[in-house]
Amino acid sequence: MDELDAAITRIMQTDGRTTNRELAAELGVAPSTTLERLRRLRESGVITGVHAEVDLATLNRPVEAIIAVKLRPQTRAVIHGFRNFVINLPETLACYITAGDDDVLIHVAVQGTQQLQDFVLDRLTKHKEIASVTTSMIYEHVRNHVVAPLPRIAT
Repeated sequence: MDELDAAITRIMQTDGRTTNRELAAELGVAPSTTLERLRRLRESGVITGVHAEVDLATLNRPVEAIIAVKLRPQTRAVIHGFRNFVINLPETLACYITAGDDDVLIHVAVQGTQQLQDFVLDRLTKHKEIASVTTSMIYEHVRNHVVAPLPRIAT
């Protein structure tokens, strides 16, 4: 990835609706150049999609939490089965398989604290493979939407 690819990636992360013509004008290159570069970035898996951001509060989901889960037994089948269950729940925004004290972190958004409690007690803890659950409320959620490439480390 060269500087032009990095610039295209940055611009598209900032606004995925940027047209090819706007992209070329901003970068000072021909539209055919940006079109080809974008095609290569998509084909190589650098750009994996373009998504709309939504305001959770306007969707009646203003309460966010991270739920840390320990599973037993710690087998690939148990962890992947639980992950597949959790990611398909409408409250789930993201699911992370982790190393350390917890096996799974679940980012959820719900209507209120009662719905959060119901989610944990009625949806999660019914699974016999759960050894423990810790819920942390999120006061504020800020995300960096522009991720720059890092230089490769020489090995």
